[in-house]
Amino acid sequence: MPELPEVETIARGLHCGRNGVCPIVGKQVEHTRLLWSRTLANASARQLQQRLAGQTVQSVGRRGKFVVITFTSHTLLVHLRMSGDLRVEPSASTQPLKHDRLRIDFNDGTRLAFHDPRKFGRAWLTDRPQEVLGTLGPEPLDGQLTPARFHRMLTARERQLKPLLLDQTFLAGLGNIYTDEALHLARLHPLQNSKEITSQQAADLLKAIRSVLRQGIRRNGASIDWVYRGGDFQNQFRAYQRNGQPCPVCGATIQRILVGQRGTHFCPHCQQL
Repeated sequence: MPELPEVETIARGLHCGRNGVCPIVGKQVEHTRLLWSRTLANASARQLQQRLAGQTVQSVGRRGKFVVITFTSHTLLVHLRMSGDLRVEPSASTQPLKHDRLRIDFNDGTRLAFHDPRKFGRAWLTDRPQEVLGTLGPEPLDGQLTPARFHRMLTARERQLKPLLLDQTFLAGLGNIYTDEALHLARLHPLQNSKEITSQQAADLLKAIRSVLRQGIRRNGASIDWVYRGGDFQNQFRAYQRNGQPCPVCGATIQRILVGQRGTHFCPHCQQL
């Protein structure tokens, strides 16, 4: 958490402004401050300041669960992990927060702050983004990911579906929430062996993944804890965190099991192994 829809919502807000977020595109860097050295994975505070000073934000996008901030000649990649958040605020009149790890002040008086209480989040400053992003699997919403290609990807492995879908080198952007939701929508058990998936099941699963992700994006993601707030997809959950509640399709009781040390929610009637 956050997953693809939450990261997409944050990136869109920083790029064009939405939900009260001020866009940063077109702003010029005046000063940077690294407040916890390990937040920046591949550079020092001095290098950050030297490289970004005077550069202008060209665009903000997303790749998998990474926020991609493109400057004039460098790219800042931010992975929010468990508790990270990005906010834009006036640099002069706003009191910095206790758990701010990285701040970028712009010459128009605004600031981009990376806030991360648990310190798991990381940022990379690079002129070669693919060195960091190159191991990611395809984007679930990419039109080039056809049902036939997805079926080949699944059957080329011999893994349980839930851990495989969480593997960012297999498919970029899915986490616990949207994997549980997609598997329920596709009526596939989280322990199903990927090698045994039929072409029709693969097509149904890809369609389900895209459906829950698009719905999540439309609803600005899911707000289920103190870390990410602003979305309401949590009100549409079919299976995730509904342990003990009736399945919205058949009425059977949603169950929770551990799969790869991850809490996993499914309907034993709709998702038979």
